[in-house]
Amino acid sequence: MDATKETVGLMNGSSVWSISEMDDIDFSRLSDKPKLNIERKRSFDERSLSELSIGLARGIDNFETTNSPGGRSGFNTPASSARNSFEPHPMVADAWEALRRSLVFFRGQPVGTIAAYDHASEEVLNYDQVFVRDFVPSALAFLMNGEPEIVKQFLLKTLHLQGWEKRIDRFKLGEGAMPASFKVLHDPIRKTDSLVADFGESAIGRVAPVDSGFWWIILLRAYTKSTGDLSLAETPECQKGMRLILTLCLSEGFDTFPTLLCADGCSMIDRRMGIYGYPIEIQALFFMALRSACSLLKHDEEGKECIERIVKRLHALSYHMRSYFWLDFQQLNDIYRYKTEEYSHTAVNKFNVIPDSIPDWVFDFMPTRGGYFIGNVSPARMDFRWFALGNCIAILSSLATHEQAMAIMDLIEARWEELVGEMPLKIAYPAIESHEWRIVTGCDPKNTRWSYHNGGSWPGLFLVLSV
Repeated sequence: MDATKETVGLMNGSSVWSISEMDDIDFSRLSDKPKLNIERKRSFDERSLSELSIGLARGIDNFETTNSPGGRSGFNTPASSARNSFEPHPMVADAWEALRRSLVFFRGQPVGTIAAYDHASEEVLNYDQVFVRDFVPSALAFLMNGEPEIVKQFLLKTLHLQGWEKRIDRFKLGEGAMPASFKVLHDPIRKTDSLVADFGESAIGRVAPVDSGFWWIILLRAYTKSTGDLSLAETPECQKGMRLILTLCLSEGFDTFPTLLCADGCSMIDRRMGIYGYPIEIQALFFMALRSACSLLKHDEEGKECIERIVKRLHALSYHMRSYFWLDFQQLNDIYRYKTEEYSHTAVNKFNVIPDSIPDWVFDFMPTRGGYFIGNVSPARMDFRWFALGNCIAILSSLATHEQAMAIMDLIEARWEELVGEMPLKIAYPAIESHEWRIVTGCDPKNTRWSYHNGGSWPGLFLVLSV
């Protein structure tokens, strides 16, 4: 290692957080500075995971998970502008017009928005479908604009699709799997509509979406908080749908970690990008979905059993992520000095990570104040790349402690040019290139450096950052 790396040993900080440190983040105020030096807005309630066990005994009726918008939005959307004394910006009206053009109707009712609205492109592929993950930002906009019926119909239709038999070749998928996307087929002759779902059997790479079920639970929670309507979540169909999703994730197997083992292309990054293993995005969404489900499940016999399993998993998952996925200067210093081939339950280098595998760019990227959850941790492997969605969801879900949340935002501010730049927001950093790009992506022409999933700019990610 060069002298630059040696300077890491001079830095001090805290890298491992105990399970008792579950104070939620306070994002209640924004600073006046134009850059991102902000105080954080609270996303979850001020209960620690240790209090979940107490809440379980009392009944977690008052356990709040997401601070989704209640009532009506204060933003100048067309529906809310009449209540405000100022005119909305023309760009807002244009955005709503574009959003409404993308609506998909099933038997006369809107059930979602298509992934992309571009008549100039001749290669449609599956961009004319309603993607579960892609609809979530649209759904939140409709909820804030006082239009919850669209969101309700989307939740019901995707729940209906969950009940379909799902086969890829001769293999049957788990009963709780949610589709990645669906489309509506209109028969002009018979004047009928039908739904066609994709559970991965038609997707590029043939990978089932792990994140769809998590987004569905999170959106159901947002709908419930926004409308105050508990009747949808309490229906037997929704209760069963949640339990089926959670059964897939909480089932016991050969795993020695509380994190979820996933294939490449199972999430927003739905192409080969080296995220196989335990990607941060999936773990953060898993955590958020578990907390959301805690407040949505009924306290009947089946619900209580599921909640007990959730609470145990939350304890283990939060400890694992905060201990082994977190990286700051102190932790980087520790990894750099790791001993290898430790055979003992007291081993410090539990994953046998070779210090020489630390990429040089990390030492320049890591600021003196700041930190982040790295992309992946598995035996003898750490993916040190920054992934925007996973880290932002970690803050929103309170997977990150208060100190870790502050450190993530400090890192974004310190590395604004690299992570945000002129066209926000980089999905991942840094981009992989040259020989590494050929090996990791299989020479994927869509994921060349600084394109698409390989460090490309995704303005939609600014939603989770601004929240």
